[in-house]
Amino acid sequence: MVTKNRVRVKMNGRECEAEIEPRLLLVHFIRDVLGLTGTHVGCDTTNCGACTVILGGRPVKSCTVFAIQADGREIRTIEGVASDGQLHPLQEGFKEEHGLQCGFCTPGMILSAYALLEKNPHPSEEEIRWGISGNLCRCTGYQNIVKAVQYAANKMGGEKNAA
Repeated sequence: MVTKNRVRVKMNGRECEAEIEPRLLLVHFIRDVLGLTGTHVGCDTTNCGACTVILGGRPVKSCTVFAIQADGREIRTIEGVASDGQLHPLQEGFKEEHGLQCGFCTPGMILSAYALLEKNPHPSEEEIRWGISGNLCRCTGYQNIVKAVQYAANKMGGEKNAA
């Protein structure tokens, strides 16, 4: 008999709860239990970063975190980045600066950049490259991804300065 545990999380601002096996990985909880398929499964070894989500304010690779470890915590996935039907400046930046090609790495890349901009709203190019260094992109060569993050930082800075 498999033991089940109840896990409660705040997913993209919404309270969620489910009975799960203790060994269920967070990425599978997000995709298979909650049905949020924007978080991608890439390598299952923390190497590629495609599964990156924000857990308790920090980017984590959800393929190596048990869902039960997220109990009582707040999680943001790519589905929770846009608000009120408007793209987040990072999403807009990836579109405007051609920061994606196949798009497989994009959700994790955006969430890593999101966490970076939360801590450092005006990062240098070097700081951006460091902030996304845990995410692999096999298509772009990273230059347009850096430009996309710079675009978002500038746009977000402009919005804050206008307030």
